Amino acid sequence: MNATTQAITEASTSRFVSVKDGDTEFRIHYNDAGSGAETVVMLHGSGPGASGWANFSRNVEPLIAAGYRVLLVDCPGWSRSDPVISTGSRSELNGRVLKAVLDALAIERVHLIGNSMGGHSAVAFALANPQRIGKLVLMGGGTGGPSQFVPMPTEGIKLLNGLYREPTLENLKRMMNVFVYDASALTDELMQVRLDNMLARRDHLDNFVESLAANPRQFTDYGARLGEIAAPTLVIWGREDRFVPMDVGLRLIAGIPNAQMHIFNRCGHWAQWEHADAFNRMVVDFLSH
Repeated sequence: MNATTQAITEASTSRFVSVKDGDTEFRIHYNDAGSGAETVVMLHGSGPGASGWANFSRNVEPLIAAGYRVLLVDCPGWSRSDPVISTGSRSELNGRVLKAVLDALAIERVHLIGNSMGGHSAVAFALANPQRIGKLVLMGGGTGGPSQFVPMPTEGIKLLNGLYREPTLENLKRMMNVFVYDASALTDELMQVRLDNMLARRDHLDNFVESLAANPRQFTDYGARLGEIAAPTLVIWGREDRFVPMDVGLRLIAGIPNAQMHIFNRCGHWAQWEHADAFNRMVVDFLSH
């Protein structure tokens, strides 16, 4: 397996596919790794400069080793996917585009892992395409409903929106210091790569700000529809999440009939990165049993 895993890089797995959403054509970037009979799709969050690979680079190899094909799909408006201004539900736009990507790749059924915005998008896809879902893993997102205990928008979301408007290294560090529990693990190299990713696509940043102006509620509150999700669901949260508070995760397990929850202590909004080894073991066990 070592020889195989050494070849798994962002560049070696990078792919593009052209899809249509209504009359709009999107060129979507994704990473495709592994060759298992079952496919796991991982959907990233909404931070400036985010991508599937940046979000999940610590999680791909364990899933491949467990026998899965892994797709990291970059949503419209992020990374090397085409730009978009979203005036409606971003969750549903991402869900529709994901369906179009899977159709183009002739993949019928998938397990979905969604982080933050990716969680909202995964729920949108599951509600629209219940027959195409195996299992769901949701971290730090899944429904756009408000916290009952923390003022909204949260501290982290305010910093995220500020970074979109002023993409500087200082503002990036300010956001990332709240994003994770222990910011000392964030190297200068990681920060610089993230800043470079942001500044390489100023159109994505400007479009996100314009989208928020057109529709401040980009992420649909699916609270009333969670009972429709039949898929076995694992909800994973950080106790110190300052972007999407933990009680939002409790709403998910209260609403989704076949759901369970794991809470990491000393963890912010990036459970799959902050507690990668434990996260990987838990997710592989959940998907395979």
